[in-house]
Amino acid sequence: MIYSMKRIAILVFFMVSTTLSFSQTQSEIMERRYNMLVSKVGEAGLGVESVLNTWEKEDSNNLNMLLGKFRYYFNKAQSTQIVAKYEKRYLGLEPVLSLKDSLGRQISYFQEVFYDDELYGQAIKALDKAVSLNPDRLDLRFMKANSLLAYEKGSPDMTLNYLLQLTDEVAARTKDWTFGSEKKDKKFYEDAIQEYCYSLFTIGTSASKDAFMALSVKLNKIFPSNLNFLNNIGSYYLVNSNYKAALKTYSKVLKKEPGNLTAIQNCVLAARRNEDEKSEIKYLQMMLKYAPEQEALMAKARIEVLTQN
Repeated sequence: MIYSMKRIAILVFFMVSTTLSFSQTQSEIMERRYNMLVSKVGEAGLGVESVLNTWEKEDSNNLNMLLGKFRYYFNKAQSTQIVAKYEKRYLGLEPVLSLKDSLGRQISYFQEVFYDDELYGQAIKALDKAVSLNPDRLDLRFMKANSLLAYEKGSPDMTLNYLLQLTDEVAARTKDWTFGSEKKDKKFYEDAIQEYCYSLFTIGTSASKDAFMALSVKLNKIFPSNLNFLNNIGSYYLVNSNYKAALKTYSKVLKKEPGNLTAIQNCVLAARRNEDEKSEIKYLQMMLKYAPEQEALMAKARIEVLTQN
């Protein structure tokens, strides 16, 4: 009797296990196999491409499979080189090492990532398909923007065009986006797109700063109540030594928000660089009213220096 019950228990366990196994789709089995492999060898490790290709044959529209292919080819496309530049910063990066050459000039060494065009193209192809199948997923759009900016670096033409088109789409949209599993509104987009403006600005090339300006102008037109974008325009003029245009732009910000500290600080800087002491004192006095205590004390000390001359 005990022997028979044991056999029955084993049979029941086998039947339940078999049922559970068959309840999984082949795509789910491939996803589990992919995740296990990636946990051991990484997203571009040995055998990952083969598993992804098999998974694609089973479920060619699976989002996780498409993202897996994107990550595989995106990572596979990358190679890192050390480049030497007579600059303190390069593409917004800090040097990994700084030395002096035979003439005593400071030379900096930067770690730069380069991309294989063909492999990068395969990555974008997979991501574009993921976007087309999930058009409401804003996180996928940002994933493409990130990849374009990483690929183009200091010459972000495709990045700019993509972000301009995305901004037009956001402006025309009447329903919320999704970011992963969460719903996001236009305010979320305003905050997120400002991060791309910052990235374009800090890369520091002429082309990236021009892209920063073009994107900021578009955003200011569509989201006029968000003064970050008007401040961006002022910053573009400031770094290009067009101090009068910078002051004019920041003045528009201050007209809408008199205590906007970013605008006030940059007005002080623009006036100082333009050697306009009268304007500098004017904005330093605004610092006394709106700046934190330590900055206000520094502004007060600067006013005393200027008024003593």
